[in-house]
Amino acid sequence: MKVGFIGLGIMGTSMASNLIKAGHELVVHDIKREAAAPHLKAGAVWAETPRKLAEAVEVVMTSLPGPPEMESVALGKDGLLSGMTAGKVYFDLTTNSPKVVRRVHAVFAEKGVHLLDAPVSGGPSGARTRKLALWVGGDEAVFLKYKPVLDAIGDQPVHVGPIGAGSVTKLVHNCAGYAIQTALAEVFTLGVKAGVEPLALWEAVRQGAGGRQRTFDRLPHQFFRGKYDPPNFALRLAHKDVTLATELGREQGVPMRVANLALADLTEALNRGWGERDSRIPMSLQEERSGIQVRVEETRLREAIDQAGLTN
Repeated sequence: MKVGFIGLGIMGTSMASNLIKAGHELVVHDIKREAAAPHLKAGAVWAETPRKLAEAVEVVMTSLPGPPEMESVALGKDGLLSGMTAGKVYFDLTTNSPKVVRRVHAVFAEKGVHLLDAPVSGGPSGARTRKLALWVGGDEAVFLKYKPVLDAIGDQPVHVGPIGAGSVTKLVHNCAGYAIQTALAEVFTLGVKAGVEPLALWEAVRQGAGGRQRTFDRLPHQFFRGKYDPPNFALRLAHKDVTLATELGREQGVPMRVANLALADLTEALNRGWGERDSRIPMSLQEERSGIQVRVEETRLREAIDQAGLTN
């Protein structure tokens, strides 16, 4: 296909190169023309503005720093919308605001142009090697039609729902990662200050119950079902463990802000009389606070667990 690509930064430059390698005709644009040098050398064509790029291609992709840049490229003077006609397709690969994506989508839809949000995950190395996840929100039929283009830049393009769903998925993923990063920094400073050598500590905890599972593997078994009986590990025992860890933090003079937040939830759950239920039951407290239950129908859940190769 004839593809337009805007945003040749750390991620975009590799994704654009992979489109060329896959045999697509590429038209490129960036605020710095020199960023396009390797692509032009490989056969890509330069467009002076987003509008001119949009006029020349069937499908457009943008990989930009954030919501303001995406909105400007899409709707600004000489922007994409002014150059796109009904039936053309725009995939935004930016980590974006769902609110902005939905607003821009509505404007494009009035002109008959399809906008799908498709943020990527895998980092610069993944962009180079095409080991990228793409989480796509928008019209599923359009996603399926243009999936060969997405396959050229990532090995895991997945349709996750209506417009904005891709951006929501990316924000959930990244926020979880940085929250976990904060917790790991906290507990590793505790462990080292309490006398365990860092490498020995890391090698040991990687072989524990938490270390042997991927971050999101535990969610389906209890949380998606709202079932915490019988327990795999009782709440009262988890409360004891985190209490001991926070006590050790006080003894060592290590701030334990994340652990104390976790202990507060464990204590609230314990005070509801849930001590003999599974230690993950404090997750239901967040459901109460947010006014939403995270549930999946049992047949679909079992199929997903089996497909993921997880023990049910």
